[in-house]
Amino acid sequence: MDIDASGSGGWRFAQCFGDKGEVEDITEADIISTVEFDSTGNYLATGDKGGRVVLFERNEMKKGCEYKFYTEFQSHEPEFDYLKSLEIEEKINKIKWCRRQNASHFLLSTNDKTIKLWKVFEKSVRVVSESNLHDSQNRNLPLPTQASQLRLPQMMQQDNIIAAVPRKVYANAHAYHIHSISVNSDQETYISADDLRINLWNLGISDQSFNIVDIKPVNMEELTEVITAAEFHPTQCNVFMYSSSKSNIKLADMREAALCDSHAKMFEEEEDPTNRSFFSEIISSISDVKFSHDGRYILSRDYLSLKIWDINMESKPLKTISIHDHLRGKLCDLYENDCIFDKFECTWGGDDKHVLTGSYHNYFRIFDVDTLNDVVLQADKSAFKAKKIGGPLPGNKLGAKNGRPGGLRENMALDTLDFNKKILHASWHPRENTIAIAATNNLFLYSAA
Repeated sequence: MDIDASGSGGWRFAQCFGDKGEVEDITEADIISTVEFDSTGNYLATGDKGGRVVLFERNEMKKGCEYKFYTEFQSHEPEFDYLKSLEIEEKINKIKWCRRQNASHFLLSTNDKTIKLWKVFEKSVRVVSESNLHDSQNRNLPLPTQASQLRLPQMMQQDNIIAAVPRKVYANAHAYHIHSISVNSDQETYISADDLRINLWNLGISDQSFNIVDIKPVNMEELTEVITAAEFHPTQCNVFMYSSSKSNIKLADMREAALCDSHAKMFEEEEDPTNRSFFSEIISSISDVKFSHDGRYILSRDYLSLKIWDINMESKPLKTISIHDHLRGKLCDLYENDCIFDKFECTWGGDDKHVLTGSYHNYFRIFDVDTLNDVVLQADKSAFKAKKIGGPLPGNKLGAKNGRPGGLRENMALDTLDFNKKILHASWHPRENTIAIAATNNLFLYSAA
């Protein structure tokens, strides 16, 4: 499906889940911290800061791509590490679906320390319909006076319920906060990453993992970088990548060595010395990396830009897309309010022809990979009133064009931006132009017309 880069780009607001009340009413626990479609696009998962996982199912009764509530369960509880005197939040950092093998769903969820494999399935509830004390209409019966009057209890099936049970708990393998998990294409193993280490797990073994990347120095005072994201290659089960706060992406091959500290490839662009400033290291830190579906390209996001890399060219990205150029003059303020440390995610469209990432004031942008034309949309309560959201101009520049206002594009550059509203998490349907956007405590769904 082609997406027009004019007007609202053919995108329309489709659905919103969550409380539609005022921001002041939102509790910290309700804020969505991750969102993820499964490999079919028929199911969608969200995790929040309260440790809950909510699943949505495609509504086959409706035309188009529409979802309905499927089930909700508490995945993680707050804990306390008495050895380190450290409180461990219940916040869900990441959710990853395993490919469906049978009628049940399996998905991984993680907080800072513990990963869990959940089995979600339908089961029927059976109840006693009649016994010696009552009949099938629940009417009381006289007590039996002889053996011939005794009757065996009869079971009757009631409605099906959705159950969620933790099949495996993978704990105590990370000394630092887990920020990434990625299921391998073999559907047997997965990786989990914290700031200094990446571990390889077998889905069926919860008490043993293999440390495959370790960048922790002997002396922590010599620490110069941390791992920021990690992901398996979509088709080659021996290849994975991880990004760094030093603005590089390393590709590793597990066939080369048991410990993959020596990378097979490193994607890094030399910094222009004239642009160097106090904030250079912070804004160049990569917050997210994603392989394209065919595994040929890598999408990376840092604070100010998106970059598209060809897996066969390490020296520089194929394309660099400016996201926050209009904020370059405000870096000092953003540092003061900690916004400069926000970790924006990025995602590929299902056809690998478009990319998506978020911004402030609940704006998010969709780019055509070939032309770099973009669409600016806003996930906000105004979506309830307007059929179409957004009014960008073709091209890649913010602000007005030829003196004419640029709709949402012009607003993005204004001083009225609310930095408390930010689109950090999003997921793109693997087969259709439908996107799920997490905006504070609301889940927005948009579809391309």
